[in-house]
This record gives sequence, structure tokens and C-alpha cells, in this order.
Amino acid sequence: MLEHMPITPILIALYVFAGLSLMFALANLFGARRRWRARRRFAACHSSLWGLVFTLVAVLAAVSATALLGYRRLAAETEVATLATRQLAERRYEVRIEYPDGTRRSVELAGDQWQLDARVIKWRPAAVVLGAPALYRLDRLSGRVADARQAADAAPSLVALGGDNPLDPLDLKRLFPRWTGWIDADYGSAAYLPLVDGGRYRVSLAAAGGLVARPADAATEQKLRAAGW
Repeated sequence: MLEHMPITPILIALYVFAGLSLMFALANLFGARRRWRARRRFAACHSSLWGLVFTLVAVLAAVSATALLGYRRLAAETEVATLATRQLAERRYEVRIEYPDGTRRSVELAGDQWQLDARVIKWRPAAVVLGAPALYRLDRLSGRVADARQAADAAPSLVALGGDNPLDPLDLKRLFPRWTGWIDADYGSAAYLPLVDGGRYRVSLAAAGGLVARPADAATEQKLRAAGW
């Protein structure tokens, strides 16, 4: 099973910027060493200061890129996943998730319905002006029981999709709210539909940040109508 951890152009740019900053930092630090040995103390301190500045910039760029791992750019209505279901037993299904980049993952869910959750990040206007797009990350896929009374007694059926990232920007915002003011909004969105044998579903995320689930073919649409949808 492949982990869904895309590297977007934003991440590439941040990592390249971090690498270039680190190169400048090393060049200044080596220069400071040479100047110190040549007894040019002021010039050595000046180069050391610039070396520290570039090191800090490199660390910040690398941390920012790492924090955004797993997120994708959100533009207009973006298709985020295609789901295919196969019934294994009563209220038990195999669900195959296919991502836009072609990677796939298969999981098992229990219940009458599937639910897909996503996390969305939107930036402050100043960051948007600089070209920062809204981002999303698929968070989890779970099985649901339609009857609320039966759901209370049903065993939970849930699969994490986002992976573990200790530098996730949403977690950083909760821990350091004063230092993450560049995040305008962070919220979750979910969509669900009934589980049917041989079903195919298409899930997209609107620019406003809401997940939308639709049948991917006429056969699935017919089965959903037969199920009362």
C-alpha cells in the first residue's frame, strides 16, 4: 500500500530555497573563519552574523516545507479521490482509494456508509497576495452506521490517511497561536454516501473548502437510488 505524501511545487520551492540559504550560510561561515585567522575581526564577525541569518532562514524554510507535507493545492473544484467498493460480508466492505496522482490504497470498513474527512488551510490576505494557495489534506476514511441507535453499539471502523507529521501547521497553530497568524482558517470537511457492492464514487473539494461526493458512474447512481438516495 502506498502512502499518499505528494511533493507539490510549493514544497520543492521551499526546499530549494532552504538549500540555497544553507549554501550561503556555509559560505559566510567559512569566510568568517578565514577572516578571523587573517585577524580581520570585524569582517569575521560580519560574515558570522550573515551566516547565522542565512542558517535561520534555511531552517525556517525547511520547517515550513515539512509542515506542509501531505497537503495539496486547492484550486476551483478539485478532485481529491476516487473510491471503489467491494462487499466482503454483511456490513463489511473493501474500499480502494485512488488519488489524483495515480497512487492507490485498499482498506476494510464496517458499516452501511463510508465517510471521507479532509483538513483545509486558508491563509491571510497578505499571504494570498504573495501567491499562497489554499491547501487540503485527506485526513481519514471511516465506516458509518445509518441508524444512530445501532451506531452507538457498533465497533468503530476508521483508517487514518494523513500520516503522522509532528510539524502539521494546524497543530502548530493550536500550540503557538501568536506565531501562526498567517493561517486565516483551518477546518475540517466531510462527505459520505452508502456502501454498495461494486460502487464507484468521485470525491471533490470545492474552493470554498467543502467536500462533495458523487457516484462515478451510472451503475453506482442506480444502486444508490435503489438504496433510497
